[in-house]
Amino acid sequence: MHPNPEPLTVSHLRYAYPDSSWQLDAPEFRGRAGEIVAVIGPNGSGKSTLLRLAAGVLPFAEGRIEILGKDIRALDRRGIARVLGYLPQETSAEFDYRVIDVVAMGRYAHLAAGGFLRDSDQRVVDECMKQTGTLPLKHRRLSRLSGGERKRVLLASVLAQEPRVLLLDEPTSALDLHHQVRFFAILTQLAGAGLSVVVVTHDMNLASLYCHRMVLMREGRIVRDGRPEDVMTLEQLTPIYGGDFLIGRHPQIPRPLIYPDMKGTGG
Repeated sequence: MHPNPEPLTVSHLRYAYPDSSWQLDAPEFRGRAGEIVAVIGPNGSGKSTLLRLAAGVLPFAEGRIEILGKDIRALDRRGIARVLGYLPQETSAEFDYRVIDVVAMGRYAHLAAGGFLRDSDQRVVDECMKQTGTLPLKHRRLSRLSGGERKRVLLASVLAQEPRVLLLDEPTSALDLHHQVRFFAILTQLAGAGLSVVVVTHDMNLASLYCHRMVLMREGRIVRDGRPEDVMTLEQLTPIYGGDFLIGRHPQIPRPLIYPDMKGTGG
């Protein structure tokens, strides 16, 4: 094993859903320490499938996924949870636990025999709620929260795992603009602390502003992996999304932004 293995390595990975001709083919994908990577692409391009495979949720027969240099298939669920946090796109609130109890569930993989929270575990739980702005909600029931509040609580629970790799599928979809910006500010702090963060998102502008790399997918394949300014170009995006948009630059930082082409719309 390499003395300093990368947090997430995907190599020669292939996956097909049963009774479907669609196939994901990912020869190489890496999540590096200290980086936020955005996975973008149209619906059905394989973004969520790639994330579910990397999280160990979907079984695969061909290829290899390593977490900190270890084959993910050699790790049990507890072993994965100690190093990798995964927040899926769809989450249910069928259970009616309090927020503080939901966040504490993130400590499961770290609990000592008996399964009781130690003082050190409770400090982690409190800090994760502070970090996500959910501490004032701690005695509320999950089923009574708005979609955005619930998303932040579930993020706090994932952060309570103290993972080295963080996989997030459309985490800002239910958040207002203020909490979208705050959310990516949290991710920036986490990456600055050495985490590897991978985010599936449709919001290319947020991805461009906050992510170190962008991975563009189409029809189950990675077609471009690079800096935002290398991926968010008309040359890369037009064949996939069409040509009814323009690429500009943020007025404060040299990052690309995408916006509609209003010519001929009367706008």
